[in-house]
Amino acid sequence: MTAYNRQQFIADAILSVLASTFQNWELIIVDDCSQDSTVFIAKKYEAKDKRIKVFINKENLGDYPNRNKAISYAKGEYIMFCDSDDTLFSWSLNKMLDVIITDPNFNFAMYCRHADDFFLLSSSEALRKHFFSQQFLYIGPGGTFIRRSFINSIGGYPEKYGPANDMYFNLKAVCNSDITLLPFELVFYRIHNGQELNNRFSYMFNNYRYMRDALIELPMPFTEEEREWLGKKNKRRFAVHLINYSWSMLNYKKTMEAKQKAAFSYMDFFQGLLYFKKKPSIKLIDK
Repeated sequence: MTAYNRQQFIADAILSVLASTFQNWELIIVDDCSQDSTVFIAKKYEAKDKRIKVFINKENLGDYPNRNKAISYAKGEYIMFCDSDDTLFSWSLNKMLDVIITDPNFNFAMYCRHADDFFLLSSSEALRKHFFSQQFLYIGPGGTFIRRSFINSIGGYPEKYGPANDMYFNLKAVCNSDITLLPFELVFYRIHNGQELNNRFSYMFNNYRYMRDALIELPMPFTEEEREWLGKKNKRRFAVHLINYSWSMLNYKKTMEAKQKAAFSYMDFFQGLLYFKKKPSIKLIDK
């Protein structure tokens, strides 16, 4: 559980873990230099239950560097995030035991709203389904359950894509493992004004950046034609988002800032807008 200025919600988050029907857990809370009563509240629970451990960063790291810090303190074999503004369902951990018991090679599970039951997809099946049929690899850390040795083996979360770090991570994880799709959410995701989800500006250019880099860096099972099509599609999407942002916000300076942060050239912009090439012949696996 990572925390930053969450005095309004963190007690509910901690109590939800305490109420879990599965009790063999460790709750690691890493505070990222909160300026309110978050640490005071967390430490009250730490004093009452030895399974709760509170750590305080010496400097503010930011969201995903702090998640990596929390993982580094873990001793259990499995990692699950319950953010300090969310709450864990009482049955979530018990349901994950079913996955672990039935799949000795389990590494990575994710909530999928389209799944009707537990469903295992190979790396290739999952990536092709996501990119060419039905996108589903977009769930944040609170919707995942991961073997600790696996997340460490792939280097944890990236830290350079702002709120979109989880998107790159999901692709990287699936490039390195099969994935179990879960037909249920693991936490109650609280909607409020202080969420990073509301940072439209950062999401806009970081969504372009992570996808551009993933197509270059990750061993995805695509042909060169497919990669080219996806790359051009990414450019087109970002070009359209820049236009929409400029039109809706009436802020040319911020629009150009987003373009600069994405290292998006005018050639990229016009290439994206003018790219209408037919979708390549795709080999889909219907799973």
